[in-house]
Amino acid sequence: MIVADRKKIPEIRDMVQGHNRILVVGCGTCVTVCLAGGERETGIIGSALRMSLKLAGRENVAVHECTIERQCEDAFIDVLGQRVGEYDAILSLGCGAGVQALAERFPKTAVYPGLNTQFMGILESQGVWAEKCAGCGNCRLGQYFGICPITRCSKRQLSGPCGSSRNGKCEVSEQTDCAWQLIYDRAKSLGKVAMLESVAVPQDWSTSNDGGARKVVREDQCIAGMGPKA
Repeated sequence: MIVADRKKIPEIRDMVQGHNRILVVGCGTCVTVCLAGGERETGIIGSALRMSLKLAGRENVAVHECTIERQCEDAFIDVLGQRVGEYDAILSLGCGAGVQALAERFPKTAVYPGLNTQFMGILESQGVWAEKCAGCGNCRLGQYFGICPITRCSKRQLSGPCGSSRNGKCEVSEQTDCAWQLIYDRAKSLGKVAMLESVAVPQDWSTSNDGGARKVVREDQCIAGMGPKA
């Protein structure tokens, strides 16, 4: 799940400065689950933005809302096609991928982010999401018994702990679990502590985003004769 957090209304109001018709577009997938950009949140943001604009003396600005199933897929963006022409700006409550998908689809309409995309994570408890994956493209979870040191170790250490954890907590924050304590405990429960005695090979970062935007192509899933986008 991609986890996102709502931008502050004053920041949003300043972003849409100069626009008179704004469409707030929610997304029905990840941001709905993390309670940041679903239909309910889209309605709240639309109402709050209208009130903020009115207090700023811009009550003539029209703000409307709608929510689509997914903002990161053209087939679902199609439903916006007939509406977008009525507006001079879109406020997207999708993740960063959704914002860019809308901007690509509607090049003559200004598109602004209403959320700050945070990370890929899981729901730990009601209202609490935690980062678990950095999307490095070279998954080593099998080597570390299902716990990612790249994401969960504050120092991204691959060959053991830094030596500064205390009572299973990271020196960076008492609220942060030491990833290597978790890895050790997991290895111990599986009877595989000996596997941690060897020095880990360096991480291959060529599969990460340091070389530019990444793309995955499944030729067997591409429509015949069309191929992947350039």
